[in-house]
Amino acid sequence: MATSALRAGIPTIVLGPAQPAADPKSRRARRGSRGEARRTRLGEAAIVVTMVPDADGPSSRLRSTEGMLAALAPGSIWVQMSRSAWRESSTSPPSSSKGGPTSHLSTRPSRASKDPAEHGELTIFASGPDGAVRARLTPLFDALGHQTLWVGPVGTGTRVKVVNNTWLAFGAEAVDASVALAHRLGLDTKTMMDALEAGPLVSPWQSAKLQRIVSGDFSAQFALRLALKDVLLALDAAGDGRFDALRVVGRRVATSRRGRPRDEDLTVVTQVLEMQGDAR
Repeated sequence: MATSALRAGIPTIVLGPAQPAADPKSRRARRGSRGEARRTRLGEAAIVVTMVPDADGPSSRLRSTEGMLAALAPGSIWVQMSRSAWRESSTSPPSSSKGGPTSHLSTRPSRASKDPAEHGELTIFASGPDGAVRARLTPLFDALGHQTLWVGPVGTGTRVKVVNNTWLAFGAEAVDASVALAHRLGLDTKTMMDALEAGPLVSPWQSAKLQRIVSGDFSAQFALRLALKDVLLALDAAGDGRFDALRVVGRRVATSRRGRPRDEDLTVVTQVLEMQGDAR
């Protein structure tokens, strides 16, 4: 996403997690110097985008948010694209005694895959204030994606993304279970891909997943760990036991993660289903 912004000529600074030093004294000194540098850079930014895939917990997230808000200049815009808990994204951020942003937006990129992000082809679900704020963000969103949908007040974009990724989870389940079943019946993936794509049921996203399975490429385009996080967010949002099918998908994804590399694609569920069949 940062590369897409730079490609569009938007000045961009990327701040990632600090790497710890081996010596505790050096670690404290580095943390202090890096923290000051971060605060200075954040104070110079007109727009700050947070995109954090894994949250360390509510208390850690709150401390990080408060620290960031304290560093932002008045008039800046905070665009929250993180995969944080959906309820937290539905409210405005705490106020900052040092100014803080005048506008807070909750946005979520859809088409959850690496390739669209690299090529600036995301669809962005944006929610927050309208008017001048949207106008200021248009060049950035145009650089990151091919379409921006404004869906309502802050937090609505997060809810839309939870539903979107529920759809994605079931779409992935269709690919994984169907391919695993095809192999059990002695059919190869290429034959099944051609047969399925001859009809109207396969989405472009599913077609790309089938093609990667055919080539044996299970590198992370949409990581299994992130898929599990999204399913759990959807189940938490549902708040009751009526979504049994989604719960089954969640259990399957959770089981598939055990003992496997951290950054495999969601399609490795196909391999797990096949191994479970062989074990029986």
